Amino acid sequence: MISDRNQSNTPIFILLGFSEYPDLQILLLLIFLTIYVISVVGNLGMITIIIMKPKLHTQMYFFLKHLSFVDFCYSTPITPKLLENLVAQDKTISIPNCFTQFFFFALCVLTETSILAVMAYDHFVAICNPLLYFAIMSQKFCALLMAAAFSWGIFFSLVYNASLLLSFCGTNIIDNFLCEYSGILSASCSDKYVSEMILFILANFNMMSTLIIICTSYVFIFITVMKMHSVRARHKTFSTCASHLTAVGIFYGTVFFLYCIPKTKSSWFTLKLGSVFYTVVIPMLNPLIYSLRNNDVKEILRNLISWK
Repeated sequence: MISDRNQSNTPIFILLGFSEYPDLQILLLLIFLTIYVISVVGNLGMITIIIMKPKLHTQMYFFLKHLSFVDFCYSTPITPKLLENLVAQDKTISIPNCFTQFFFFALCVLTETSILAVMAYDHFVAICNPLLYFAIMSQKFCALLMAAAFSWGIFFSLVYNASLLLSFCGTNIIDNFLCEYSGILSASCSDKYVSEMILFILANFNMMSTLIIICTSYVFIFITVMKMHSVRARHKTFSTCASHLTAVGIFYGTVFFLYCIPKTKSSWFTLKLGSVFYTVVIPMLNPLIYSLRNNDVKEILRNLISWK
């Protein structure tokens, strides 16, 4: 059933979500609700632990705290609407709300790529220039890096939103559960060529520029590690980088697959599945990756459990 608002002349969007699977709505609701709860608890828990424990007031955990904050913000504009659409008959969303959701979604994606690049640079300085680490990665410089990461996200999110200021006629169907660039673009009744080119160019620029920083940092890290004579030191260094590399691989692999590879034929099922992964699943995985592979966090969690 579609809301009476659809009958008006005001353009609106309909998020189809997973409506083609009516028998799975309750199961999907329980799955996504569980993932969302784990994501919120995991990310807010990580932030709380880092703030409360003086031992974790270091540069690495400063960046991890902001990564957890972005992951929390990542799914919050999206998952509640997804859960609502799984149980509600009215799947409409106004154009202003749709663009607002997309803005915050794009902001979190772009900011997360920047933070991952900053964390790679932090690892590079710590491993390759340990004696100069505290001189280079001062608190002021770390704050400037975070300010730059968020500014980068805000600027390009506004550019993406501006490129979607097209004409929309009547009821526009988006075959997805969120207001995502390709979905909004497909619903427009304007010429889409310029917007498609902006997406392809900027998506590749944003991904490649940050990925170059990450890859360059890890090339120097690898060279430095290979020069170490102690096997134990090598293992410890690789273990330190493993969590970050895992998060980078999952995040960049998904985003490149969805946005940076031109497709001759759109597969909305693939797009929807990929969107679920990097908007709902990844924000849950990151705190798990960093907590399960981080000895400091595991020690603090064990102490908290023992104290309780």
